[in-house]
Amino acid sequence: MESMGEFFRQVRETKGLTLDEVATKTRIRMDFLKALEEENFAALPEQVFVQGFVRSYAKALGLAEDDAIHRFAQASFSYYTKQGEVDWLMRRQAEEERKQSANRKAVMVAMGVALLTLIFLLSREQSSRLVGQSSFDRSAPSAKLTTPLDPQPQVVPPTPAPEVAPPVPQAQMSEPPSVLPKVRAESKVDPVPGPARTTSPAPIPPPIAAVPLSLGSDGPLGGMSFAGVAVEPAGQLVLDLEATEESWVIVKIDNSRPNKPVLLRPSEKRRWTGRDQFVLTLGNAGGIKGELNGKPQNPFGPSGKVVRNVVIKP
Repeated sequence: MESMGEFFRQVRETKGLTLDEVATKTRIRMDFLKALEEENFAALPEQVFVQGFVRSYAKALGLAEDDAIHRFAQASFSYYTKQGEVDWLMRRQAEEERKQSANRKAVMVAMGVALLTLIFLLSREQSSRLVGQSSFDRSAPSAKLTTPLDPQPQVVPPTPAPEVAPPVPQAQMSEPPSVLPKVRAESKVDPVPGPARTTSPAPIPPPIAAVPLSLGSDGPLGGMSFAGVAVEPAGQLVLDLEATEESWVIVKIDNSRPNKPVLLRPSEKRRWTGRDQFVLTLGNAGGIKGELNGKPQNPFGPSGKVVRNVVIKP
């Protein structure tokens, strides 16, 4: 039995119709009609719409619709079977990525809590130092002055008031002045013999200047840097794939989402670029050859076998 696309093309040319005339008659886009004749199902919409296109095309050519649907099912069975497997694989990869994203968020939250705890503890320690320094500054001016010779402060006794002699009776005033009692006054006596000592103030230690740490322009934790270690970016990686047999390919670049399936026909080449690695899913492992930065890669598997999660990196 002829393939569906070849059968439709031969019938259309036999009736002398062009694709433009069939498109006007069926109201189907000409590129869709051309894809049907070439059996390029990757260029067509969903399977249910393609079945409607086949019925309309067969009706416009005067063919049996059931026979046309049967030919379409045989021609597209392999493609849509693999497409279903690809869709399932992409849903599974999307679910794994959601789980990884949730795990990364949990790690970031834990790191944030640890960082806030560290900042709180450092703030308390710095506040305690500032309070202790303030207390020392208030008590420093009240320190007693001592001499360098005598560590004990010198106490000067109070000066007693002068004593005044009692009044002399009038009868005794006629006596010579030599017998009159003299007024005695206690003079101030330096209790410390020898040369006079001078007192000089003891040296007062200068206050310790508090060096504030600030986050940004001010604050108790300023000047502290929590920047991580800069990581040198990885060199660019170039992945070249060439098909020796027809195969669909899914490429995941680094940590990005996988791209949509790409159908490679024999001798067709495609190129992808990344930084760290590539993860491949191949519908026909033996039909794809690969090179990384110009270096040929080992075979991916036997012909006709689907392989998943093939990691390619330097």
